[in-house]
Amino acid sequence: MHGTLYLVPTPLDHGTGQTVPLDAVLPARTLCVAARLTHWICENAKSARAFLKRVDALQPLALPIQQQAMAELPRAVHKKGDHHPASPTAGFDPRPLLQPALAGHDIGLVSEAGMPAVADPGSSVVRAAHDLGIAVVPLTGPVSILLALAASGLNGQQFAFVGYLPQDPAACAARIRQLENTALASSQTQLFIETPYRNAALLRTLAATLKPHTNLSISSGLTLDGGHTQTQTAARWRAEIQGTAADDLAARLNRYPCLFAIGQ
Repeated sequence: MHGTLYLVPTPLDHGTGQTVPLDAVLPARTLCVAARLTHWICENAKSARAFLKRVDALQPLALPIQQQAMAELPRAVHKKGDHHPASPTAGFDPRPLLQPALAGHDIGLVSEAGMPAVADPGSSVVRAAHDLGIAVVPLTGPVSILLALAASGLNGQQFAFVGYLPQDPAACAARIRQLENTALASSQTQLFIETPYRNAALLRTLAATLKPHTNLSISSGLTLDGGHTQTQTAARWRAEIQGTAADDLAARLNRYPCLFAIGQ
């Protein structure tokens, strides 16, 4: 009998300087499954062990952390992805990582924050599991894209997550106009992210590029104390970043991971 590949979500507090209570964001079943697993495929072994230490405080682990089998995804895979045929990691073969499952062991797939394989590494491992006949079971936990979309008030019936925008200013503005045209023509909400320290700069570009009445939603620090979502027109964002509280806004945006969404 093959083992099962469990997709284990983690809290969204990685790298924020805050630690949320684990049982406030992960249900009991997710914690129980994570506690009994002894084989892991992870984005980063250090952060995976830190997560297991938090689990152990609530549910005793089946094995001490030092005895857990940890296999890291190659850095290039989780930074560049492996879906595009031209990607330098397109030939990555994750099947060796799943050998414990073929031997009957359950495996946990985990990323540093949120649900693995959704705006995070791991989809190649999931595809390989399906190819090998290994059952794949997603566990319940925070998915930042869906939390931001639900809180935005924008169209949740049609939406697309497009990852990162180009860093070059001209290319970024052109991409924003393209996404805006799609959102306004089809009512499909467009979601994207940025590295935290560039969030404020991206907001300035968005406010300057979007049409005045296009809605822009920003979710910051989801599930954390002080986290919130704000949706308003580009014109109102433009006024806010030019107002007296602009410095406070920039500091807040650059502190936490943010999700941006544009739509009607």
